[in-house]
Amino acid sequence: MNTKKGNLYLIPGPLGEGDAAQVLPDYNFQIIRKLKVFVVEELRTARRFLRKCGYTGNFEELTFFVLNEHTPESEIPGYFVPALEGADTGLVSEAGCPAVADPGSGLVRIAHEYGIKVIPLSGPSSIMMALMSSGFNGQQFIFHGYIPVKEHERAIKLKEISRDAQKTGQTHIFIEAPYRNRQMIESIIKNCPDYLLLSIACNLTMPDEEINTLPVSIWKKRNYNPGKKPAVFLLSI
Repeated sequence: MNTKKGNLYLIPGPLGEGDAAQVLPDYNFQIIRKLKVFVVEELRTARRFLRKCGYTGNFEELTFFVLNEHTPESEIPGYFVPALEGADTGLVSEAGCPAVADPGSGLVRIAHEYGIKVIPLSGPSSIMMALMSSGFNGQQFIFHGYIPVKEHERAIKLKEISRDAQKTGQTHIFIEAPYRNRQMIESIIKNCPDYLLLSIACNLTMPDEEINTLPVSIWKKRNYNPGKKPAVFLLSI
């Protein structure tokens, strides 16, 4: 007799420390509390997240698979053994939505190959929230992820983005490691034309959330430094 395959739930996490109930629907908590198998980026923070979601059981009764940049691709198919035997699995993000600027896309792709139903749950996405609040074109946009870190390569990329924004009117979105926020801003104001609009969405959903959309020419005068807070950068005309 064939065993019915389990589902793969894509579980978003809060964008920062705080009450998970403020940014996640109750339905997510209902799903999380019934799962026994999780794929996570880091065990310690995943367990803390589960506690915030109301899980009160013994973690020894759960199965955890770790998926991050150090996970060999050859190990990932093995994470589906419980699902192929009928157990539902949850892919948990450290922050925001799984598989979007986040580990997990390979896992989701294999789930489709195995005929496992993929169910995305609602939750915060810093990329979408930044776009929503920027005032920029929400019909046509490009997400670049992380643009080059080396100064020369970054300058080339920013000039390319500037030309495309002017030509197409598309919104260009990218992110950076929080400790390099200031360097990113300096690169933008150095390499992008004054008329271009720059929106910076910082610490979204947090009490000190800050979202500003201004021409590059104004940013040059502000000497703005968001510190080491997660930020999303958007450029448009």
